[in-house]
Amino acid sequence: MTAALSTTTTTRGKGRPRSFDRDAALLRALEVFWRRGYEPASISELCAAMGINAPSLYAAFGNKSRLFLEAVTFYEERYWTAPSRRFMEEKDFYLAVSNFFAEAASILLSADTPCGCMVVLAAVNISDGETDVTETLHKLRVATKNMFAEKIRQAVRTGQLPENTSTEGLASAFNTFLEGMSLQARDYLNEEALKETASYAVRMLPKWRRHLKLRIEENQ
Repeated sequence: MTAALSTTTTTRGKGRPRSFDRDAALLRALEVFWRRGYEPASISELCAAMGINAPSLYAAFGNKSRLFLEAVTFYEERYWTAPSRRFMEEKDFYLAVSNFFAEAASILLSADTPCGCMVVLAAVNISDGETDVTETLHKLRVATKNMFAEKIRQAVRTGQLPENTSTEGLASAFNTFLEGMSLQARDYLNEEALKETASYAVRMLPKWRRHLKLRIEENQ
């Protein structure tokens, strides 16, 4: 958690509350942005959800776009940093994929978070002028794809995937799969069903059946 996202208590800034829980405010803003989308979410709605007035919101965050970007960053760091680290650290590529997508299903349907990924679902109805928002969300989506690509390259180097594996194609497939899971979560698919869907991420991999057979034999 970066200093900018930590809970703060301050008396500085005109209209800013004497005691301000930044994390709690960001979580409430996340819910509004997820439910309404970026453009339709109004300052009055955000203020009502966050329990602050408009001068306090502007004093704390600057404007709506900066609030949204901080909320998305908060969401990514709080819910996705650890699963992504575990994904990259797991040496067994097939287990890494299986675990990551199963964990993703739990995150996407967690009672503590809006259903579905903020990066995919909240960024709707954004006008052309909101370049900071669109560019940041694009970079986040690309970062996820790049994470998949790096893990795939590792698997090729260690012989867990064939040398002719299309890194770009498989990384795109994983990214699309994850975004699709987010949409399913938005439609309130239950966690058991979403985890069953998630299990197919590893099943579409080359050599999956052979690898699974070897794993079973090792554990016997």
